[in-house]
Amino acid sequence: MAYLPAVERPKGLVKRITYRVLRRVFGVVPTGTMVFTARMPVAFMTFLSRTYRLDKKLQLDSETVSIVRQQVASINMCTACIDIGRYFGLKESAATLTRLDALADYRTSPLFSEAERAALDYAGELTATKAVSAETFARLALHYSEREICDLVWLVASEHLANLANIGLGVGSDGLCELSQQRRLQKAS
Repeated sequence: MAYLPAVERPKGLVKRITYRVLRRVFGVVPTGTMVFTARMPVAFMTFLSRTYRLDKKLQLDSETVSIVRQQVASINMCTACIDIGRYFGLKESAATLTRLDALADYRTSPLFSEAERAALDYAGELTATKAVSAETFARLALHYSEREICDLVWLVASEHLANLANIGLGVGSDGLCELSQQRRLQKAS
């Protein structure tokens, strides 16, 4: 249960349209939107939506983006972000969802490459300690270009922002994966 009540009927045309679009995409308006962004100026909503659209401009592949974001959300224990990461992973492919489910064992799982292990170690260390050892960075630099390393920093920082907004307001999982499966079953019948 979030600390602030959800804004069911937002003020302003842009926010009402955003709610409509989110209902169409997810089947519900995510609680984080109704608790946080509904109370903020429209520019914040625009910034947050652009954050995830910027992922498409990264030089990293979408699988790496997904697993790094999920790693950060898991370390921060942001159930809302874990849920939405799994929702998009499910939309991407069954293989992506399998890899997200295997993240706890990424160091030994054959589902992850050495490059991905280096990226996950880097993201995990940066998230947990707010610092990165020279050894971790050197291992990362063996697999990624300077630009790709900057992309990884962006992923950790932007995911951390979303995590803290949700955690700070007591926003948890909306069960988006379950809702998505229910919607698919309803369409099939």
